[in-house]
Amino acid sequence: MRILIFGINYHPEPIGIGPYTGEMAGFLAAAGHSVSAIVAKPYYPNWIVSPEFKTAGYLRQTENGVRIIRCPLYVPAQPTGFRRILHHISFAATTLGPALREAFRHRPQLVIAVAPSLMAAPVARFAAILVGAKSWLHVQDFEVDAAVATGLVSGLSWTNRFAQAFQSFALGGFNRYSSISQQMCKKLQALSRCQMDVIEFRNWADISQIAPASDVSPYAKEWGLEGRHVALYSGNIANKQGINIIVDAARLLRKRRDLAFVICGNGPQLPALIASAKDLPNVYFKPLQPRGKLQDLLSLATVHLLPQLEGAADLVLPSKLTNMLASGRPLVATALPGTGLAMEVSGCGIITPPANAQAFADAIITLVCSPQLQSEYGLAARRRAEERWCKRPILAYVEQEMMKLVSETPIGVQALPLPPHLLFPTPPHLLSSPLSSFLPRSRTRMEWRVERLGYNERWQVTTGRAWGR
Repeated sequence: MRILIFGINYHPEPIGIGPYTGEMAGFLAAAGHSVSAIVAKPYYPNWIVSPEFKTAGYLRQTENGVRIIRCPLYVPAQPTGFRRILHHISFAATTLGPALREAFRHRPQLVIAVAPSLMAAPVARFAAILVGAKSWLHVQDFEVDAAVATGLVSGLSWTNRFAQAFQSFALGGFNRYSSISQQMCKKLQALSRCQMDVIEFRNWADISQIAPASDVSPYAKEWGLEGRHVALYSGNIANKQGINIIVDAARLLRKRRDLAFVICGNGPQLPALIASAKDLPNVYFKPLQPRGKLQDLLSLATVHLLPQLEGAADLVLPSKLTNMLASGRPLVATALPGTGLAMEVSGCGIITPPANAQAFADAIITLVCSPQLQSEYGLAARRRAEERWCKRPILAYVEQEMMKLVSETPIGVQALPLPPHLLFPTPPHLLSSPLSSFLPRSRTRMEWRVERLGYNERWQVTTGRAWGR
């Protein structure tokens, strides 16, 4: 297959969505497919473009067999709701030129849009329409609803009304949809008004690289934590994490000399979090560690901490969960019963109500004081990672679905006979214009098809893939 991927986050961003989009593209390229990716310059989670990518304009690279076009974009130092919208708009705007160029030069058979950024999804769909390719939308995060749930955007503001209206428009018209949990699949099906099943395309853990460790982590000595239990949080520090509950729990447990709280990460809320914990000797802040040392970092934990705001529980499934489970350590997570996060953690740790610091602290102490419970939950966590979150089976399944989509004619789509007068030569003025770089020079006429999209009773004119010479 010839595949074109759109996504604002990509490798080498160390956490979040970027590693998954990068590994998916690399897996598809290694499987023999021709893969291109239109992405932003790396900026997450620090919200600063990485120094090595601060060159003017676009940057073209080839990594792991994937042709990558890195687009410039506006990155706000303080990502408020309005500034985030400008951030995503800037990415959508700078992807349009590369999208047209890749569409006409490489003629992809499948165009995949990864949300976020949902703003770029219409660009991806437009590129697919231009060359008659199939389109696939993969939702990692309901960014609009999450912004409202976390208070980043007011539910009554014009910013929210604009974002909701755009979301409704952007979600429509794709040939296939997927998301990362059952609850998010159901929500996506309702929002997109899609009549076909939404595919559950989970994030994954590389369980060959992350495994339970019986040895003491090198970080214990390096950070002066030898002989102490460690309650570890590692990941992005932003609104939707509800991470303040960790500081509140540490305050309640400050007299426990045998317990340390380690917060390892970066993000827009980090300065405020450090300020709130400045009087707590049992809280340690560390920067994100190299991905090659992830095994050592995860094995430092006696218990992993996974806080989440109540309103964001089914709008995003934290990507950090996969490696936490693979490490074979128990978890303490905040979630309401019946949510996707609660279902994933159940049997592998203790679930407490969101924003209840006392319950959160009590759960940590329960695990710290019970080696047997630690062992039972840790073994269950590892089994769950092996059963549900193994990288190769997940990507192989999705690859099969992509090939099936490319090879099939969508149900309800009828191609009408081609009227002779719609076969026409490419106008000479286009061949000599700046647009000529987008036109295949060996092809001189275009076949237009009128397709009836049966799932929503609309008519649409698209360019077909049969070209005369």
